[in-house]
Amino acid sequence: MTYKDLTIVFEDNHLIVAVKPAGVLSQADGSDAPDMLTLLKEYIKEKYNKPGAVFLGLLHRLDRPVSGLMVFAKTSKCASRISEQIRERKVTKRYRAVVEGTFKETSGTLSHYALKDPKTNNTRIFDEGKAPKDAKPVKLSYEVVAIGEYKGKAVSLVEIDLHTGRSHQIRTQLQYTGHPLLGDARYGSGLYNGDIALESFVLGFDHPTSHEHMEFKLPVRDEIPWNLFK
Repeated sequence: MTYKDLTIVFEDNHLIVAVKPAGVLSQADGSDAPDMLTLLKEYIKEKYNKPGAVFLGLLHRLDRPVSGLMVFAKTSKCASRISEQIRERKVTKRYRAVVEGTFKETSGTLSHYALKDPKTNNTRIFDEGKAPKDAKPVKLSYEVVAIGEYKGKAVSLVEIDLHTGRSHQIRTQLQYTGHPLLGDARYGSGLYNGDIALESFVLGFDHPTSHEHMEFKLPVRDEIPWNLFK
């Protein structure tokens, strides 16, 4: 994979908004796997004919199996100002997923406790009162957008807002409530063999210098499993 395979949604002198494909790392992990930070540095270096090292600030991450919008800083000032917005929870992030089954309620909030096993990198979910003392609270809100069918089984398209940002939170909370994400073999779904059906499709923040609010939104892809609801 090269930077030419990436989709650049927006770029100016201060930042780049790009789409991370599923399977691509947010940043290098010591392996030979492609990562967004390195690919975008190569893009900047070639596009602007920059000699030497290229500065590009990683401001947030998406798990390797997850696709969606990411913003990167081209200057240290931009990195500082957007990082501050992230810390103050002023950056809008919204996710969508295709999950197994249908929900009793078309919208709601899920509150649990999560504990990550560093040896397996898996996260376990617990109800309040049954969680180990070192488990952390996790909370998300969901809205069912549409209901469809895949291989004779009901599936739901849901949009998700995170109130906390724990590892594998969306995947594990929805699996715990009986709705594993399609493609997520790690957390219980064997219905679909493609990429995990989870993407960050809305990203909003204030521009670091003009202070104009910017919001980017990805359309629903016309491919399985995203197009099962038309």
